[in-house]
Amino acid sequence: MDILSHPVLHPQSDPMTSAASASLHPFPPPLTGAHGATPDNSADEARIAPGDIAVGVVIGRASEYFDFFVYGIASVLVFPAVFFPFASRLQGTLLAFALLALAFVVRPLGTLLGMALQRQFGRGFKLTLSLVVLGTSTVCMALLPGYATAGLAAIVLLTVCRVGQGLALGGSWDGLPSLLALNAPEGRRGRYAMLGQLGAPLGFLVAGGLFSYLWGNLSSADFLDWGWRFPFFAAFAINVVALFARLRLVVTHEYERELQAHELEPCDVRELFATQGLNVVIGAFAALASYALFHLVTVFPLSWVNLYSEQEIGQFLRVELAGAVLAAVAMPISGWIADRIGRRSTLGALATAIALFSLSAPSMLGGNDAMQDLFILVGFVLLGLSYGQSAGAVASNFLPAFRYTGSALTTDLAWLIGAAFAPLVALYLSSRFGLVAVSLYLLSGALATLLALRTNRWLSLRD
Repeated sequence: MDILSHPVLHPQSDPMTSAASASLHPFPPPLTGAHGATPDNSADEARIAPGDIAVGVVIGRASEYFDFFVYGIASVLVFPAVFFPFASRLQGTLLAFALLALAFVVRPLGTLLGMALQRQFGRGFKLTLSLVVLGTSTVCMALLPGYATAGLAAIVLLTVCRVGQGLALGGSWDGLPSLLALNAPEGRRGRYAMLGQLGAPLGFLVAGGLFSYLWGNLSSADFLDWGWRFPFFAAFAINVVALFARLRLVVTHEYERELQAHELEPCDVRELFATQGLNVVIGAFAALASYALFHLVTVFPLSWVNLYSEQEIGQFLRVELAGAVLAAVAMPISGWIADRIGRRSTLGALATAIALFSLSAPSMLGGNDAMQDLFILVGFVLLGLSYGQSAGAVASNFLPAFRYTGSALTTDLAWLIGAAFAPLVALYLSSRFGLVAVSLYLLSGALATLLALRTNRWLSLRD
């Protein structure tokens, strides 16, 4: 049975037991009445409404993507000059992109460490610790001295902070996206599934908007001295808000009961890979086209324009912000499409569209300002449509007991294979062989997605 068509399970219990239990936990009140309980369910446990879960998902993911994009944009506009002044602009950007990839390399380890902490201390403790580490790592970057002051130590400290971000992102998996999909109303599961992904364009809008404002209103010297640090400070405040929004759900009895009913709990990783390892790999590659496109319309084009184009960076950032708005609009449309033709068919059709789009990359991104802007706008629309349905596309392959850990590691693997090294590889190869490298990178991701979806269909028919 597909996870997106799985019936919602709402366990029952004695109301007296519920009242007694609630009195022992000074957490926010149960989500009742307008939050999901029906008027006549006084004998039943309160239920969590999909809308309440959606709020936690969107706020939580937007904060994580904000941290991500703050670092990604700084890798182009700030870090080459501040941390790698001894290298050329190209080499400095490549070194910054290498550190960008490092967070995705350690992210699976963060997931595993988080699962261990959850088993020992509970989900609320794990989530709190992860977001504190994420916010602290990000704000510490704002306090780092540059290479001119601290030399190699500055690069080492930046690396440590980036590793902290990666570990924290892995550990912050809370199961909310899976629970949201399971609790979505019948016939609207595609639209609810895209809500977590909506955090990507929202996070980019805030991060890109801050950098665009600072870039346009400060001198180059002030921007590189102190202006770039403000978005990193803002990340800490945003993470605090996100933490309380997610804990509001995580610590409630209703949330824990729903997760237990759907067996959304950590499992033994060795058993997962022994029995479901193929599903982890298929799930990661099924979303590869979306994850490859993710960096190639956000961070990489900014680096290309900064190094090889005459277009003004502030103007290009504003075009990217417009693209993020288009992506945010496209995501609900992707949900509407998926609810009619299925998420896997949607991903397959969009992988084909991304393959066609890849063929135009050299002429568009290598053209004049208008052509570069068109590449960004079209790319962001495709990103919104495809990325909106990329999460858990084949989650139904997992047995219920493995779905929580399997979904987390599938996402980690998709980021690692599809997106982690995309800016580094694309910029290095493009600098040597031209923008045809971008076409080949995107095309390989699209083909991998189509092959994974075909394999998944073949295995489903065989079973």
